[in-house]
Amino acid sequence: MAEGRTARRAPARGRLSTIAGIVLLALMLFPVYWMVNASLQPAGGVLRGDWFPRHPDLSGYATALRDQGRALVTSLVVALGSAVLSLVLAAPAAYALALLPLRGGAPVMFGVLVSQTVPGIVVANALYGAYSDLGLLNSYGGLILADSTAGVPFAIIVLRAAMASIPREVIEAARVDGAGQLRVFASIVLPVSRNALITSGLFAFLFAWSDFLFALTLNTTETVRPITLGLYDYVGAHSNQWNAIMATAVLAAVPAAALLVAAQRHVTAGITDGALD
Repeated sequence: MAEGRTARRAPARGRLSTIAGIVLLALMLFPVYWMVNASLQPAGGVLRGDWFPRHPDLSGYATALRDQGRALVTSLVVALGSAVLSLVLAAPAAYALALLPLRGGAPVMFGVLVSQTVPGIVVANALYGAYSDLGLLNSYGGLILADSTAGVPFAIIVLRAAMASIPREVIEAARVDGAGQLRVFASIVLPVSRNALITSGLFAFLFAWSDFLFALTLNTTETVRPITLGLYDYVGAHSNQWNAIMATAVLAAVPAAALLVAAQRHVTAGITDGALD
């Protein structure tokens, strides 16, 4: 009898958990829905807009593309550059820390972890003085390098965990066959760590795509204006055109959301790689 009551309670708890999850998901996604809904309202009608756009108006998107198209391209270039640079720097570092007999590996990893706790404003202020001397202000390269300061430590942590979980027998077999360190790294370690590489690159892209602090601090002209800074300026300049503002926000969210959906399987596997190591 006790087993029967337990069996009946289990489905009930499962249904309650499902309902609670749906409610929480709806609450979290409601701002996204309202952003899309507001972007389809006529200009000036967002604050009194309906719950559903009965007559969708795409004029906000036309205005957003006209005014912020260049900023979207700038953000895409900077985010892709930061993702590539983060992987180029982090992959060899993670390989050395995970699989090579280096002295001082533990203090280095501790330093990488500590670097994640440094406030961004501290890094931005330090970079501003250096960039001013080096002539990197208002440049794509300077912004890519600055955004990589967030992507590189995260990528090292993720990649090191994944590479440390690779069986040593595989590495030793390759070395017995005559493969050097670079060959082992390029032909064995990197392909096996594909999920972790995709995860690290995706998060480096997202760090750079959503960056506002470096964009605001290291740019003093209109030459390099990412979408985060463009949206910030756009609110003040067009505060009465909320449909265009929301349309810009939707356009800024689409690339990140599309990448997350496309790489979801790899991200899940990449985060769990090495978790039991």
